[in-house]
Amino acid sequence: MGSQQKSKKELRDWLNLVTEETLEPDLKIIDPHHHLWRRNNGYEISDLWDDTDTGHNIIGTIFVECYAEYRSKGPESMRPVGETEFVVQQAKYSHENEKRGRPPILGSVSHANLLLGEKVSEVLEEHIAVSPKNFLKGIRHSVSYYPFPPKVGRYTGRTPGLMENESFRKGFSKLSQFNLSFDAWLVHTQISELTSLARAFPDTVIIFDHFGGPLGIGSFSGRQKEIYPIWRKDVEELSKCENVYAKLGGLAMPLNGWGWDLREKPATSDEIVNYHKDYYLFMIDSFGPERCMFESNFPVDKFSVSYNVLWNALKKIAMPFSADEKNQMFLNTAETIYKI
Repeated sequence: MGSQQKSKKELRDWLNLVTEETLEPDLKIIDPHHHLWRRNNGYEISDLWDDTDTGHNIIGTIFVECYAEYRSKGPESMRPVGETEFVVQQAKYSHENEKRGRPPILGSVSHANLLLGEKVSEVLEEHIAVSPKNFLKGIRHSVSYYPFPPKVGRYTGRTPGLMENESFRKGFSKLSQFNLSFDAWLVHTQISELTSLARAFPDTVIIFDHFGGPLGIGSFSGRQKEIYPIWRKDVEELSKCENVYAKLGGLAMPLNGWGWDLREKPATSDEIVNYHKDYYLFMIDSFGPERCMFESNFPVDKFSVSYNVLWNALKKIAMPFSADEKNQMFLNTAETIYKI
């Protein structure tokens, strides 16, 4: 049974088959990319804390949109604001109960349909209106397009060429006016499109999520060695855009095709390092530590690896770097980009 079909208890029991001592437990970390939702098995703030309270010094987090708790009534364009309202409630609870292992939610990257063009301003204003001051950090309108299953039960994955769409770009142009960043979730075949978008809007901060989604399923299954040099070339060109920053994480999710989620035991930190290190080191070399931030992408990566083991792997990958460089990637870049 794949881990995505496991119940919460089954997934927890499976992840507990691999336990490790926490490395560098006092290193301060902001986890700049996680999700929360109530659907299916649910993953709310208490579930996140079950993961963060396992040894690492997570001092705060950033929520990223995931089609959670949309409004069921009112204009379609405004329904994503329900997700921000949900996260604001979760964040309030997190601040009221903050302690080591229970980090507060420091902000939200929400969704607005940028295909609305100039009218997206009304949605951005509504997101801001329901949020505490400076809580809304940015917007993510997924531009990912996969020409094969899995079908995703929301807007993502369905439409090719979004970043070249005139209406999308009109909506995108509004982000800088609201001092909002853009989180870019795409797949590796689209990285050059993101480069074009970044060059067209140099005043908008763009965060490159999950290594650009190097696919390992469908028609790309088993082709990692073939895809890697193409990915490197496209990432190198993207990194020349100084308004683009990189989130280092998300490689363990099932979409990337490593098969961790299908094994009898989940991944160890050494296995993650062995298979993923080259991606991480190339990204850091291309963007520099000052434009990189480590992330968990939980609970999606949880289908492959536990929170404690994942951050151990990230710390092992960061070992060649100086203390200042590590602080930059585990803490300071996220603080700067998300204005914490």
